[in-house]
Amino acid sequence: MKYCSISEAAAKFNITESTLRYYEKKGLLPLIERDQAGRRLFSENQMSLLETVICLKNTHMSISSIKQYIDWVVEGDKTVDLRLEMMRNHKQAVLEEISLMTKSLEGIDLKINRYTNQSDF
Repeated sequence: MKYCSISEAAAKFNITESTLRYYEKKGLLPLIERDQAGRRLFSENQMSLLETVICLKNTHMSISSIKQYIDWVVEGDKTVDLRLEMMRNHKQAVLEEISLMTKSLEGIDLKINRYTNQSDF
């Protein structure tokens, strides 16, 4: 199995090593392996899990909700329905935020057009 160091994992996802350490401390990256010197080793499975954590964080899911999701992942197949419900609810929240951002962007565009037209005089 191929492993990545913490610096390689951080570089791949364009985040800091301290962020990875924080995620591990908060329980978002369970079962991280370590080498003989105690350095974190990220397996392909851990990298995949990390990608999910970052996706959820980027879409404004709270750390506590991400932790709950990760706990359910660790519990296994018996929590699939819970995870599915969580993802459906989160998707709806993201869609609502996208809608709000789109409306807000339209307002910004109106201001840009207004100021652009004023400078033409």
